[in-house]
Amino acid sequence: MAKTIVVKQIGSPIRRPEIQRKTLIGLGLNKMHKTRELEDTPSIRGMIRKIPHLVEIVEERG
Repeated sequence: MAKTIVVKQIGSPIRRPEIQRKTLIGLGLNKMHKTRELEDTPSIRGMIRKIPHLVEIVEERG
């Protein structure tokens, strides 16, 4: 079984640069307090590192 992480959106994309909004959409997040379970890959970790003020890692599985 592959490692996964649960990511939660904690910040609003309003008044944020376009690249940060697109990164949120790339992670599958678009509404406050929405969570997604994503595969734990370097690209996903890099996307999370670009917007640490908008998302948090809730749980790591696997």
